[in-house]
Amino acid sequence: MIRLNNVSRVYGDGKVAALQTVTLHITRGERVAVMGPSGSGKSTMLNLICGLDDPSSGEVLIDGTDIAALDDDRRTRLRREKVGMIFQTFNLLATLTAVENVSLPLRLQNTAKREAEARALKMLNRVGLGERATHRPDQLSGGERQRVAIARALIFEPPILLADEPTGNLDSKTGEEILSLLDDLHREFNTTILMVTHNEEAARHCDRILRLRDGHIIKEELVRKVAQAAELASHAHATD
Repeated sequence: MIRLNNVSRVYGDGKVAALQTVTLHITRGERVAVMGPSGSGKSTMLNLICGLDDPSSGEVLIDGTDIAALDDDRRTRLRREKVGMIFQTFNLLATLTAVENVSLPLRLQNTAKREAEARALKMLNRVGLGERATHRPDQLSGGERQRVAIARALIFEPPILLADEPTGNLDSKTGEEILSLLDDLHREFNTTILMVTHNEEAARHCDRILRLRDGHIIKEELVRKVAQAAELASHAHATD
């Protein structure tokens, strides 16, 4: 679903290498966490995958399409159809209600207002915020605003969800609620999730953890599938 082939991104006439010959393959429905210190290349990786930046070398493939080879219109269309994004700072429009924020991507695609808001309300109900649909962001808690942002990111039911520190501005209890919601939505939509985080607990909700340093993937850890396999083996042994 997401493939990086020998991808590098350098800035300043090649003096600063944000990513260096990174190769990565993420399959459909897989959840991958990316961790590393500031300046390790995490944000650069997200920007390349969503087409907000181009690699200096190598290729970034989204569902088999080289995103850097697309013109602006086709790139925007691919991003709209294939990629949803969740930001640490929510990026909601302060003057719009929750349902208007969620329906905005549909309205920008010329969907009729009534249809767009009906679909947005359905998605808000799915994330547990149907009763807050007419509230503006300043009338919502941090966790509620993140739920609105998730609903907006999923309004097209994209196969890929990119999450940039989705619990970074939340307390631990609310953060865990958001991670549980992402677990539920992953099961429902089989969404491929790539999450940048500094939170080890958040990363443990994924199948793999990639650790970046100085533009390189220095370590890869299997998480959930290993734990599930161990649990199944233990259960099988107990029933022998």
